[in-house]
Amino acid sequence: MLKQRLQQKLMQKLSPQQIQLMKLLQVPTLLLDQRIKQEIEENPALEEGDDFQDEMEQHEQDDFESSMETGDDYDEVEASGEDEFDFSDYIDDEEIPEYRLNAHNTSADEETREVPYVAGATPQEVLLTQLGLKKLSEREELIARHIIGNIDESGYLQRDIHSLIDDLAFNQNIKSNFAEVLDLLRLIQEFDPPGIGARDLQECLLIQIRRKQPKTKAVLHATVMLEKNFNDFTKKHFDKISKKHNMTDQELKEAVDEVLKLNPKPGNSLQESGKAAEYVVPDFILVHNDGEMELSLNSSNAPDLRINKTYSEMFQAMADSKGKADKRQKEALFFVKQKIDSAKWFIDAIKQRQHTLMITMQAILDFQREYFLTGDETKLRPMILKDIADMVQLDISTISRVANSKYIQTPFGTFLLKEFFSESMQTDKGEEVSTREVKKILQDCIEAESKKKPLTDDELASILKEKGYNIARRTVAKYREQLDIPVARLRKEL
Repeated sequence: MLKQRLQQKLMQKLSPQQIQLMKLLQVPTLLLDQRIKQEIEENPALEEGDDFQDEMEQHEQDDFESSMETGDDYDEVEASGEDEFDFSDYIDDEEIPEYRLNAHNTSADEETREVPYVAGATPQEVLLTQLGLKKLSEREELIARHIIGNIDESGYLQRDIHSLIDDLAFNQNIKSNFAEVLDLLRLIQEFDPPGIGARDLQECLLIQIRRKQPKTKAVLHATVMLEKNFNDFTKKHFDKISKKHNMTDQELKEAVDEVLKLNPKPGNSLQESGKAAEYVVPDFILVHNDGEMELSLNSSNAPDLRINKTYSEMFQAMADSKGKADKRQKEALFFVKQKIDSAKWFIDAIKQRQHTLMITMQAILDFQREYFLTGDETKLRPMILKDIADMVQLDISTISRVANSKYIQTPFGTFLLKEFFSESMQTDKGEEVSTREVKKILQDCIEAESKKKPLTDDELASILKEKGYNIARRTVAKYREQLDIPVARLRKEL
């Protein structure tokens, strides 16, 4: 049975312009340039330039035309009443000769310079080159190549010998045994750099220390330590090592120093730096001028945008055309209008993005004024997204988009905006302080500790309590892990 009824619903729908603004808002400055270039390529009605430049060009053109003397040809054109803009020029594309669409502006004598692309050699390629210098049978070479193929970028052999034997039997129909594969692995481990082809960290360090010359007393002690007390070394139980091998503190320190000189990832030395250097392009620039802060938006990668003048004139001519437009003309009119509207929306979104970024960053500066004037992290106030959202009257999600991927350049460093947001905690006096302030004090305490006897988490908690920060030991451990600081045992040095 069909029924009709009225119903009210509260729904939130975003317009295409709002969606475009949200996407542009979370794009950092470095990627904004790429996004603008993409939009210019896709939309011919959008181009770089500003309105002031258009006015200057138009003014110069008017002056030039007014200074010209009127000739017979101009009178004939004016008398005929023909308009300079002919709509048929944009519709009848078939009448354009093919030669007008090709460019022949290069000569045979012109020198072409291209930027060379340099690719670094992989560890496998370097090892195969060294393998070619060895006198091996065809069978041994196939097995050695298979071993090299299982060495990762860090220089370690990823599969055990039994698995390699199975792989050779199933994939290459080569029946081998443990001793044969191990002998060829030992041969590969003699290649450069030292430590290549190791199956674990202990073997990697032992290969390097055994090849080290000259065999000093420190090298010999380091070899014994890695062979018999590797677990104690990784856990920094130096007292057990010195007691077991009757080493003095100085001898143990020299042995540890020799081990620290070794490369735990020998494969990395074979790779030439193929990655481009990554730079942080700040979205905001903050400078101090006579004790006052001046904030500016980094718009070096965001060129001024405008509507293409040709498209504007084209649309105006089609709109003012009194003749009856056919189907093709209507489609062309709709296409031009769509591109112009899209260009206007994009320009408005860029301007709205800049406005939103500026008011948000200005609110953060006002909230954390003492910090941005001094650069002292202990001056940071507890701040959450809602605090800034209330100040600028924007949604929390909008503030989050601004803070997650934007950087600010200050006189004391370049920082991610997200770093300025932190939770709060109360001191013994009832004052609210930022958790980042506590982390800074915790880091200062660890840097000032004696490395021969590092402070434990309980001792760090006691020090913080003396300073007025009532923090539990597990909270100290959490903050320490967030700062990428190891436990006291692993911070111990001789």
